[in-house]
Amino acid sequence: MPNHTFMSKDSLFSLYQGDCNEILSSFKGKIDLIFADPPYFLSNDGLSIQSGKIVSVNKGQWDKGDNIDDIDSFNMQWIQNAKVALKDTGSILISGTYHNIFSLGRILQKLDFKILNIITWQKTNPPPNFSCRYLTHSTEQIIWARKSAKHKHIFNYEILKYLNGDKQMRDVWTFPAIAPWEKINGKHPTQKPLALLTRLILMASNEDSIICDPFSGSSTTGIAANLLKRRFIGIEKEDEFIDISIKRKMELESSFQTIKSKIKDLKLLNTLKGIQ
Repeated sequence: MPNHTFMSKDSLFSLYQGDCNEILSSFKGKIDLIFADPPYFLSNDGLSIQSGKIVSVNKGQWDKGDNIDDIDSFNMQWIQNAKVALKDTGSILISGTYHNIFSLGRILQKLDFKILNIITWQKTNPPPNFSCRYLTHSTEQIIWARKSAKHKHIFNYEILKYLNGDKQMRDVWTFPAIAPWEKINGKHPTQKPLALLTRLILMASNEDSIICDPFSGSSTTGIAANLLKRRFIGIEKEDEFIDISIKRKMELESSFQTIKSKIKDLKLLNTLKGIQ
């Protein structure tokens, strides 16, 4: 087992700095749920619009890649290691767009995962299309798959039904992009909204579950997991994002109820008897 880079006082939040392919397999059979936001490979020197300004779409060297065979090889390696880390009853959630989602789905099928759903995150405030040659890209997809077709996965059906006005939760979810208060400690270029991660973790894990993010970035997954009293293991290469993650965990410890009150699903849960 590798040594953690950071462990919180409550032992619910641990970070490991390094390559996920060198770390994931050391957790063999211990992880209940993996949320992964791997590179989308969309950093192609193009332009976009953000807050009314023209900006580069480049995220970093880690997001560059235009050879489909190299992308498939990358996804095969980390998903294989993720499968080793998962319990037999475990499941995985992988975020993507058309840049990488087809590769991810193909690799999951090759590795005998059972795909359960493809959740579409509909953004309420997407940036406009800069070229005016395409439709505005306003969604991202999250593939939900379980490790084994033979083992039952965790699905909190009744809770999600309650959150959806006592109707079955559908696979299209509407959330805005991250709010200003979510980036006061610094921002990751592909940071996901806390509300989205909270619902995903609530859907596919229990309070005693261990949640892992092999590309943890600024650790939104970890903050969401800790809000739901789950244990979090994050893996991240970059010093900058390890530092932001630690600051966000410290902020959570000092402002737990304030942050919790900002998440609609958590406010609704407080009215559901027996679930806090």
